[in-house]
Amino acid sequence: MNKKLTLVVLGLLSLVLAFSGCTSTSTQSSDDSNTDMSWKNVQDSGVLRVGLCAAYPPFESRNAKTGEFEGFDIDFANALGNELGVKVEIIDAEWPALLGGLSKGDYDTLITCMSERETAAENVEMSEPYYALTDVVVVNKNTDSIKSLADLDGKIIGAQLGTGSQDTAEKLEGVKEVKTYNYNPEAFIDLENGRIDAVIVGQAYALTQMKEYQNVKTTNITINPVNVITVQKSGAKELTQKMNEAINKLKENGKYDEIKEKWLSFE
Repeated sequence: MNKKLTLVVLGLLSLVLAFSGCTSTSTQSSDDSNTDMSWKNVQDSGVLRVGLCAAYPPFESRNAKTGEFEGFDIDFANALGNELGVKVEIIDAEWPALLGGLSKGDYDTLITCMSERETAAENVEMSEPYYALTDVVVVNKNTDSIKSLADLDGKIIGAQLGTGSQDTAEKLEGVKEVKTYNYNPEAFIDLENGRIDAVIVGQAYALTQMKEYQNVKTTNITINPVNVITVQKSGAKELTQKMNEAINKLKENGKYDEIKEKWLSFE
C-alpha cells in the first residue's frame, strides 16, 4: 500500500514539474516575442528599408531621364541613414499598400510625405514631425469665381484617394461631391477638362506641377497644415527613437535646411 502511495505521489510530482516547465517555456517565448528588435535588426543588416510612393514631387518621384529616385524625402532618408550609420534601400510601392506593407515587415520605415492624419486610424509608431504640409485649392486657369473656401459650395472637388487632402475635402461643408482618384495627375486632367471644379492637394506638389498642367492654377486658399512624420510598425519604439535622434541631429547640423532649400525653396 505504501509503495502504491509513493508511486502516486511521484506521478503527481512529475505532472507538476512538467506543467511548470511548460509554463516557464511559454512565458519565456512570450517575453522573447515581445522584445523590440526593430533597431537591432536594422543594425545587424546594415540597411534601413524605406517604403514610399514615388509619385509625389518634389518629395519623391523618379527622374524622367535617368529613372532614379529623387526628391526631398529621398535626400532626407539618405541623410538619416548616414546619421544612423546604415545604408538606405528605397522601395517604391503603391500608396494604398504602404501601411499594410509596413505591418507585414516589407519596410522598416515609411518616409513618403505621410502625415499624422493619414496614420490616425492605424496602430503604428510615428517619429517627431519633420515638415508641415499645407493643402491648397487648385482650379482651372479660366476660373475666377473661387477665391475662398465658401466659394466651393456646390462644387465638385477632386482629391487623391487615401490622403489627408481627401479627408480635408470631405470635411468641407456645402461641397456637392468629393471625387477621388488613385493619383493626383488624374485629378488634374479632369480639372483641365472641366469635369471637376477644383482639386485639393499639397501646396508643394501643386507648385511643382504648374508647368506640367498649364491649364490649371493655384489659388491663395490654403488649408490647415499637417505634420509629416516617418512611420514605423507598431512596437518599433527603439527604431522610432533612433529616427528621432537622427532627425534632430540633421536639424542641428544644418543638413535638414540644406535639403529643404534644394527641394522646397519656392515656398
